[in-house]
Amino acid sequence: MNDCIFCKIISGEIKSQIVYEDDFVVAFKDLNPQAPTHILIVPKKHIENIAAASEEDALLLGKIQLAAAKIAKDSNIKDFRLVANNGKGAGQSVMHLHYHLMAGRRFLWPAG
Repeated sequence: MNDCIFCKIISGEIKSQIVYEDDFVVAFKDLNPQAPTHILIVPKKHIENIAAASEEDALLLGKIQLAAAKIAKDSNIKDFRLVANNGKGAGQSVMHLHYHLMAGRRFLWPAG
């Protein structure tokens, strides 16, 4: 995707504070953190969102989960929230599948 900001981060075209990278995913600090620790974990393959993932992406989706666990362990984080928004109505602002790993404060689901 030529205009995808996360694809540009993955390619190195846009610099970011990368905290983890392997053959499948890149993780970097969120520019607008909602918690003391707020890291975005994105697959290197452009997938718009969870609903756009297919059976062939099953291994990749698992790799994202394992990357989150490794990032938390390497950062000595025991309690964290891992969430992915699917679509604009759910709060997805960049249309490239990504997970938010957040920690360092207590999380409550908003009422309503």
